[in-house]
Amino acid sequence: MSTNTWRQPPGDSDLPSDSGQATLSADGAPGAGTGATAVIDASDRSTRRFWSTRRIPAALVALLSAAAVGLLLYDVVSVRAGRSAMPWRRRLAEELATRPLDDIWMIVGAALAMALGLWLFLLAVTPGLRRLLPMRQLTGIPGTGEVRAGLDRRAAALVLRDRTVQVPGVQSAQVAVGRRKVKARVRSHFRDLEEVRADLDATLGEAVRALGLARQPTLTVHVRRPKNG
Repeated sequence: MSTNTWRQPPGDSDLPSDSGQATLSADGAPGAGTGATAVIDASDRSTRRFWSTRRIPAALVALLSAAAVGLLLYDVVSVRAGRSAMPWRRRLAEELATRPLDDIWMIVGAALAMALGLWLFLLAVTPGLRRLLPMRQLTGIPGTGEVRAGLDRRAAALVLRDRTVQVPGVQSAQVAVGRRKVKARVRSHFRDLEEVRADLDATLGEAVRALGLARQPTLTVHVRRPKNG
């Protein structure tokens, strides 16, 4: 199943002040005027995450399986043709027939096979693409229900960091964006720390809402003075 995604360019730090509405012109292009207004559900928690195609794990499993089955089939056909079996298959059959189940190598092999199977199972049942955050879907516009948008976590962190350094008193900032939390670590070289923190809470809170994410993450702000020297 293919998904259409839109990634915001990482250099764009200009966010709209109103993320709840989008005005469309008469020809369907964004702009001011008397066009239709799209309503965005602010509490859309039913939006599903994007699923990864898992191309590399699938290709590796397919290649290894094809190589193992092909080698085994060649050996079986060779035996049917009157030739002797390959040494590795005779050795493997002998080891499986004579080694006890509590042998250390049997236990290690079983543990590795279980770990590999568990890893493949987790790849099959988990979405993946953790760096891509689902965005809210527009309603009120025909055809928008078939379009899904996502925002890269690094791009969102860059946008929020740009907003952070614009607050008076902020010397430097580090912003980490997760699926459920946004953490900002700020160094302030002047102004009272409580005033800086209050401005950051307001600015970043508005910026996070303007990102248009389907699940609004919680915001945590840490402000401290830079180290002397």
